[in-house]
Amino acid sequence: MSSAQDWLSNPLGIVQSIFDQKSTNLEWEKTVVTYFKEKLQENDATNWVPSLNDVPLHYLKPNSLVKFRCMVQDMFDPEFYMGVYETVDPNTKARVLHFGKYRDIAECGPQQEVDLNSNQSVTLERQTLYCVPVPGESAWVKETHARASQARVSPSTSYMPCRHKRSFEEDEDMDMQPHKQKEQLPAGSSVCSTAQASGESKRLERTAPSGQQRPSPLDLNFPLPGEKGPACLVKVYENWDCFKVNDILEVYGILSVDPALSVMNEERDGSFSLVDPMTCVDTTEEQRVHSPPASLVPRLHALLAHKLDHSNPLLPVSLQGGEEAKNYAASFASELPAVRAELLGFLTHVLLGDSLAAEYLILHLISTVYARRDVMPLGKFTLNLSGCPHNSNYTEHVYHIIQQLVPSSYRLCMTLHNMNSLRFIPKKDYAANRLVSGVLQLGRNTSLFVDETVLEQGQLDTTGVQNITALGNLITWQKVDYDFNYHRMEFPCNINVLITSEGRSLLPSDFQVPLQPQTVPPNTDEYLTNLQAALPPSLLNKFRVYLTLLKTMEYHISDEVTKAVEDDFVEMRKDDPQSISAEDFHRMLVVARLLSLSVGQATLSWERWLRAKQLEVLRTSRTEQQKCVNGNEP
Repeated sequence: MSSAQDWLSNPLGIVQSIFDQKSTNLEWEKTVVTYFKEKLQENDATNWVPSLNDVPLHYLKPNSLVKFRCMVQDMFDPEFYMGVYETVDPNTKARVLHFGKYRDIAECGPQQEVDLNSNQSVTLERQTLYCVPVPGESAWVKETHARASQARVSPSTSYMPCRHKRSFEEDEDMDMQPHKQKEQLPAGSSVCSTAQASGESKRLERTAPSGQQRPSPLDLNFPLPGEKGPACLVKVYENWDCFKVNDILEVYGILSVDPALSVMNEERDGSFSLVDPMTCVDTTEEQRVHSPPASLVPRLHALLAHKLDHSNPLLPVSLQGGEEAKNYAASFASELPAVRAELLGFLTHVLLGDSLAAEYLILHLISTVYARRDVMPLGKFTLNLSGCPHNSNYTEHVYHIIQQLVPSSYRLCMTLHNMNSLRFIPKKDYAANRLVSGVLQLGRNTSLFVDETVLEQGQLDTTGVQNITALGNLITWQKVDYDFNYHRMEFPCNINVLITSEGRSLLPSDFQVPLQPQTVPPNTDEYLTNLQAALPPSLLNKFRVYLTLLKTMEYHISDEVTKAVEDDFVEMRKDDPQSISAEDFHRMLVVARLLSLSVGQATLSWERWLRAKQLEVLRTSRTEQQKCVNGNEP
């Protein structure tokens, strides 16, 4: 059917070939998806596909196969497009059937016109996802993906973001393929909804603003300040109901950067529309947001799109079932105790010799919300490391070390300026009909490092109070209430929150561990920098695999151990009912669960239960001592 590289460089040609063979059969679309799925399952085939995350847009060939690792920031309304359409030559009356799937612009040959009244035409529906790079994605993740890539790219000579004349005219400036001149019309049944952009486009810096309350129409709407990378309009054709806002996706699709998309908005005033102009009711602001210049926000027509179980490139893409995942987990299982011991030693040094704090930091890093009972998230482990030095770079160094261990993270400095100026909660902009992002719009298992040591005296304004409340709700309920002006909508999340503070945190937490340094290096900055530099890359990668793999492990408690643990709880309360509460017992169970998983055990043993009790006694004893020293602490 094709050469080895055709499916990468000319996927539309593959689709055309399948369509030509099976256009009368409604199964042709499934055949297309099956073809590319099988191609991508070949050895290392996914590494041959260029990535929008790694390769500048002008190095990518238009209409080629690319991939994009992203988060769904917003979902636009579904749009109609011409799935199948017919062209006719006015002179010879010859008719040709075309497919409109995976295209923004409907193509027809010279001297041909689209027959809008053809009984062969099929109008279909597709979903548009506004996707941004994974918020807070660590540099090591990007570098690992880039090193694994075997894609061959060079500056594209066919991609020219320039001004064009109307599609009905034979104009060489519109000719995307000089050897095969074609006229182009919008593939969508409504020009307003599928193929428009805002006037003349100019390349903008692909960087998120750091404090705007209302972004400009062409703001790329990144959740985190200072983020860089491409945003993309992903057109999904199948099973879009399984995708939702904040999902982390990997998309393989056909890249569309047709300059005509940037012209259609200028020519929407009636004569160019394929439908009644009165149906184009989008506001100017909405039009600019939903159809930005393709040079700024390319379109990606999804052939395959799937949610990622995790975003660690060192592990198999899916850890749920499958022989590859099972074999990988089995091969690493024997190393778990040794890797844990190495990680505990390393984090103990990071925390200045405090091995108890290091134990709890490991439990925090492998925790995840594994279920919800009514409104209560199960598995969350918000850790407050108190006693951190004020007015030093210590917490910044700790964050950079954690950043080296986890796939995505963000350090939120709780300065008065940040609390009063940043938008934490995403908000619906009805004028532009889009969801304006906020700092708390993060992907699953993102590590949120909240630094309270930078707090200063001052007054929180209304925004600051709302942001503190939003952080508290995130920690307690693992949800963020998005602002839809007239109402709030709950969006469940799964974010690991670590709070560093001088005294006890102002925010709620599940576990507070006051730091008790056992060593005081003369130069903490130099000590931590050297500690990180001395870590072998191979061991660092094992730490990364360890922390991600344990988040996915199943866990259960046998009936026998359950009975023994319950009896032990009754025994602990026998002499002094006030000595331990149901909440204390729940915390012990959480610690016991994560302790078991941390050594690769999928079930609770009596030894792990005793160790969990011991850790909690040490922690609570230290917390009580801290209260005595700082009598003002609650």
